[in-house]
Amino acid sequence: MSLANERIHKQDTRKKYCRFKKNGIKYVDYKDPNFLLKFVNEQGRILPRRITGTSLKFQRKVAQAVAKARHLALMPYVTDSLK
Repeated sequence: MSLANERIHKQDTRKKYCRFKKNGIKYVDYKDPNFLLKFVNEQGRILPRRITGTSLKFQRKVAQAVAKARHLALMPYVTDSLK
């Protein structure tokens, strides 16, 4: 049997959860850049839902909050080393 035909088993991965629903957060504050940095990678790009585990509703709110924070110069658009 060749390597192409063997099944690849995923490691033990925990189910991702929406931290907003778990903690009961209803509003994503654009004035809190330290919290928004958790949803941005080192280059300043917004992380996708499959990585952060947020729901679609709150992913949209996070994206809007990051855009607003960038517009108000609370967060940089791009950078070499953000974290």
